[in-house]
Amino acid sequence: MVGWGTASRGLRALHAVGRQRSIVAGLFVVLMISGFVFLFWPIDRPGAASVPSPAPSSPLAPVPSGTPPAIAVPTAVPGETDMAALSSPVDLSPTRDFRALAVEAARGIYTWDSRSSSYSDVYARVRSWWELLPDGSNPLSVLVKEFEATGVTPTSFASLGQQSARRSAKAQSVRCDLELSKVQEFPPPWAGLHVCTVIVQVLDETSRDRNTYSAPITVMLNCPPAATAPADRCAMVAFYATADRIVY
Repeated sequence: MVGWGTASRGLRALHAVGRQRSIVAGLFVVLMISGFVFLFWPIDRPGAASVPSPAPSSPLAPVPSGTPPAIAVPTAVPGETDMAALSSPVDLSPTRDFRALAVEAARGIYTWDSRSSSYSDVYARVRSWWELLPDGSNPLSVLVKEFEATGVTPTSFASLGQQSARRSAKAQSVRCDLELSKVQEFPPPWAGLHVCTVIVQVLDETSRDRNTYSAPITVMLNCPPAATAPADRCAMVAFYATADRIVY
């Protein structure tokens, strides 16, 4: 009986040890599962970079049928677009508005570009505006002298061409007929002959330099009802750029 009691106590001790080991193993498994859950659970951690979600796009307004697509308009650079437009070749438009024609002629006389035109081209354009009168009072010799008074000669133009020179102008003011004191003293000899003095702002440019100045030019225009004028328009019959011929 004693042996069996001792054996029974030994068995109970073994069972107790087994239960303790099972408990320890169970706790180890629970700790392992908890560790995996902590590592891989999707929570925000300090220091993690957060990416903002894109803002919802606004619904597009319906476009009416037949509406043309929008066209991007380039932004103009102040001061450049205006002078670039002025530097384009000028041609006189047929008109009976002698003031407008005087402004257009004055601007055209002071507009040329040696990069695209020769002296002959520039002179021929201005010559085409100068309409000779039957009485011979406006010979082409006067045209040559007055055109050279603007600072352009065959020799100077050749030199300016080597510098990519160009000239442009815009009108600052125009005064015609009785607005000019000299015309009040010496009126034109016939009806339809008008005298206008235009002040132009001139821009001279080369590949290395640019210069701006004001210049007066007097333009003579022959308009209906003058018998020597075209029937439906005015014509430029003279201009003066020399200082002693300007009409004020």
